[in-house]
Amino acid sequence: MPLPIINSLASWVLKQRIHQIELFLKYPNEVQEELLMNLIRSSENTVIGKKYEFESIKSYSTFSERIPISTYEDLEPMIEKTRQGEQNVFWNTPIKWFAKSSGTTNAKSKFIPVSPEALEDCHYKGSKDLLCMYLNNNENSELFLGKSLRLGGSKQIYEDNNSFFGDLSAILIENMPIWAEFSSTPSNKISLMSDWETKIASIINETKNENVTSFAGVPSWMMVLMNAVLEDAGKHHLLEVWPNLEVYFHGGVSFEPYREQYQKLLPKTDFKYYEIYNASEGFFAIQDLNDSNDLLLMLDYGIFYEFIPMDTFGKTNQKVLQLHEVQLDKNYALVITTNSGLWRYLIGDTIRFTSLSPFRIRVTGRTKHHINVFGEELMVENTDQAIAKACQLTNTEMVDYTVAPVFMKDKEKGAHEWIIEFKKNPKDLEQFQKLLDETLQSLNSDYEAKRANNMTLNPLVLNVARPKLFYDWLKQQDKLGGQHKIPRLSNQRDYLEQLKGM
Repeated sequence: MPLPIINSLASWVLKQRIHQIELFLKYPNEVQEELLMNLIRSSENTVIGKKYEFESIKSYSTFSERIPISTYEDLEPMIEKTRQGEQNVFWNTPIKWFAKSSGTTNAKSKFIPVSPEALEDCHYKGSKDLLCMYLNNNENSELFLGKSLRLGGSKQIYEDNNSFFGDLSAILIENMPIWAEFSSTPSNKISLMSDWETKIASIINETKNENVTSFAGVPSWMMVLMNAVLEDAGKHHLLEVWPNLEVYFHGGVSFEPYREQYQKLLPKTDFKYYEIYNASEGFFAIQDLNDSNDLLLMLDYGIFYEFIPMDTFGKTNQKVLQLHEVQLDKNYALVITTNSGLWRYLIGDTIRFTSLSPFRIRVTGRTKHHINVFGEELMVENTDQAIAKACQLTNTEMVDYTVAPVFMKDKEKGAHEWIIEFKKNPKDLEQFQKLLDETLQSLNSDYEAKRANNMTLNPLVLNVARPKLFYDWLKQQDKLGGQHKIPRLSNQRDYLEQLKGM
C-alpha cells in the first residue's frame, strides 16, 4: 500500500475517536461517576472488594467513606501476593505485568500492577489519542510518511514467579500493537538495551538514514541523544539530518527549562511540541491544542480522579474533592482509582487546573518535591519557569538543576541553595542569580513575602556544577536514561550534599 494512502487511512481511523472524546467533554462528571461504579462492580468478588463490601457501594459518598486513601506502602502486601501468583486480590482479571519504578527519590523499587485493561484502554488508548488530537489539529500532517524516533526505558523484562516486571516503556514495547511497531524506530531490540551509552550509539546508527518525522521521549534525555546525533553527523541542527521532522511528543519532566535549546536544534517556525502526562500508574492527560501549555484531563481511560488541596494535604483537616468541586489555579495532590486495581491511590504528583470547561491541567510538581521549610510553598512549576526566564534573559543554557533549603542556624536566616549545570555559562553569574531570585518572587507571592527585606530568607545561593555532574550522579545510582530524572526540589539537603561531594 503506498505511503500517502497509509497516512490518509491512519488519519481517518484516529479521527473517529474525536466523537468519543466529545462525550466526556460534554458530560465529564457523569462519565467519571459511571466509570467509578463500573470499577467497583468489576471488583466486587476480589479480596479487596469483599473486605470493603463493594457489593453494597452504590454512591461516591459510600466509596469515599469506606475506602481509605492509600500509598504504595499500604498496597504493597496485596501487590506482592499477586506478584507471587495469587490473582483476584485487588482486580478481577489476571495481572502478570508490573511496571518497576523507583521514582525520583525512593531507592526501594515499586512494582505497579498493569492489567490487560490498563494496557489497552489506558496506555495504548492514550498513545492513539495523542496522535488523534495532533492530526485533528494539523490536517496537512505527513507524520505517517516517516517514523517516530522513540526514546524509552533501558531495562529488560524480567520474569519472576510467572509474572513479569520492567520499565513501563519496556512493557509497552513488549506488548505493542503491530501498527505502533511499524511506525517506530529504533527496533525493539535496541529500544530495550540496558546499557545507556551503548544504546545511544546503536540508536544513532540505526536511525540516521531513516525518514524520522517525530520524536517521543523525556526532554532531558532526548536532548542528550539529539546532541549526540549532531556530533555524529557533523551538523548544526536536526533538520539537516531529518528534514521532514514536524513534531516532538514529550513528557516526564517540565519542558520549560529546555524549550529554547530545542528551538535552536529545530529551527522550523511551524515545528510542533505536544506534551503528555503519563506514568507507570496510568495515562492521564494530553495537550489537545497546538502551541498550548495545558493538558486535557482524559476522563474515559478507566481512571477515576480525586483531588486533595495542597493547603490541607497531610493535615488533620485534609479534604478530598471530586472533579466538579475543584477550582482554578489551586495546587492539588492527585488521587487515582484505576482499572489495574489501585484504589484511592496517592500517586505523588501535584497538578493545578487552568480550565474547568473542559478540564485542563498543568503538572506543578510532586507532593514530596516542593520546599516549604519557611512557609514559602515553592513548587517545581515555579523553579522551572524561573530558570527558563533567567536563561532566556542572559542568553544562557542549562542542563539540569536541584534546589534545597539552607536551614536557619543561630541568628543566621534561611535561604535556598541551587546547583545548576550550565551547557552555556552566564557571562555574569551575579546578574543571573539576581534575575533568578527576582523571577521566583514574581511567580510565588509566599516566596516574595519571605524574601521581602531579607525578612526570613536571604538571597538564594548558587553553585555552578562541573560538566556532567548530574549525569555522573545518575550513573552512580544506576539511573541513566528512560524515565529517570533529577529531583528538582527537596525539603532536605541529602541530594544536594551528595552532588556537592562528587
